[in-house]
Amino acid sequence: MPAILELRGVKAYYGQSEVLHGIDLAVEERGVTVLLGANGAGKTTTLRAICGMVRSKGEILFAGAPLQRRATEDIAALGVAHVPEGRGTFIGLTVEENLRLGAYTRSAKMHDGIQRMYGYFPILSERRQQQAGALSGGEQQMLAIARALMMSPRLLLLDEPSFGLAPQIIEDIFVIIERVRRDENVSVLLVEQNARLALELADRAYLIETGSVVASGSAKALADNPQVRRSYLGY
Repeated sequence: MPAILELRGVKAYYGQSEVLHGIDLAVEERGVTVLLGANGAGKTTTLRAICGMVRSKGEILFAGAPLQRRATEDIAALGVAHVPEGRGTFIGLTVEENLRLGAYTRSAKMHDGIQRMYGYFPILSERRQQQAGALSGGEQQMLAIARALMMSPRLLLLDEPSFGLAPQIIEDIFVIIERVRRDENVSVLLVEQNARLALELADRAYLIETGSVVASGSAKALADNPQVRRSYLGY
């Protein structure tokens, strides 16, 4: 499969401090790539660099075209949806109002999109008139993902979707991510601390330490790597 996203020698900065040191990474069309690493390794910064939220150098290519020097809103309009860590729902709005906001670039297909999201996340249909701030953590995460999917993106960036959730909810969300990838023909770049589940879901994996890629390959190869297993899988 060709790559829908490529990072070539990407460096990123907070002020004058360089925090990514030449990242090379690719996400295949309709594939799932996982980015693993300890807290502070540079995973979230990598997603922010893709979205134009931090200053960066190097090449970031989406569907073969450069993303640098584009506004974050323009990147979203091209088909890149970002679900940040902490979910970022509009807590004062209802579930359905959040979904409608997600479709601001696809208003002609809003109704169909909302019904499709309720198919993936039936609990959201039950909560449609409830304020997002009153949802459980798992429900808020489902809403954040559903709202991003309302854009009909080609690439979905997920930052720690399992953070703070119960194990069964995490497994449910990962099942839905796989279904969405298949049904919506969307590619996924996943930042995740739950390495075991992430490697089961992903096709390819990259391990980042202190802003540099230190290992990469098929998800299975990294899952079988003794160093990765000891450091991230716990056995």
